[in-house]
Amino acid sequence: MKSKLHNMVVAAMFLALGLVLPLFTGQIPQVGNMLLPMHIPVFLCGLICGWRYGGVVGFILPLLRSAIFGMPPLFPTATAMAFELMTYGLVAGLFYSLSKWQCVRALYRCLLLAMLAGRIVWGLVQAVQLGLTGSGLTFQVFIMEAFLNAIPGILVQLLLIPAVMVALNRTGLVPFRRAQAAELAGQSQ
Repeated sequence: MKSKLHNMVVAAMFLALGLVLPLFTGQIPQVGNMLLPMHIPVFLCGLICGWRYGGVVGFILPLLRSAIFGMPPLFPTATAMAFELMTYGLVAGLFYSLSKWQCVRALYRCLLLAMLAGRIVWGLVQAVQLGLTGSGLTFQVFIMEAFLNAIPGILVQLLLIPAVMVALNRTGLVPFRRAQAAELAGQSQ
């Protein structure tokens, strides 16, 4: 079992990675919106460190990045992203930890559930924020922003995150859990 200190250090590494990865998109918002570089460390943090750490890193990351680099803009983008990324870390980490088998199939199931939940949360937060400013979020804009414009980033996430987890499993750093091993561990406690 990993210690709290270990999880805190790894979560801090994912936070730092989330601050730096968007720099590779050249600070071009359109490219960042398509590739979603901040999402990858949050998903990995939730899967590796657990849902609590994934949720905290997800919430802090866009707000901290906005404060340090001015991108994304604090309102309404970074605030909505804070809730979206928090949901990604929470849902991916929670469902993965509850999976009977931790394997590639479970990873995909958890990632897809987290992506859907996070985008719904983003849409709700955006609708509230934009409603407060007198603007609105139409269903067409929601679908376009949350799903269609994000297809390249979603594909990158669905390819890269399982590949990283498989590599970590092969090295023994983050081994997949099998149902029998999980039951034995539960009985010994």
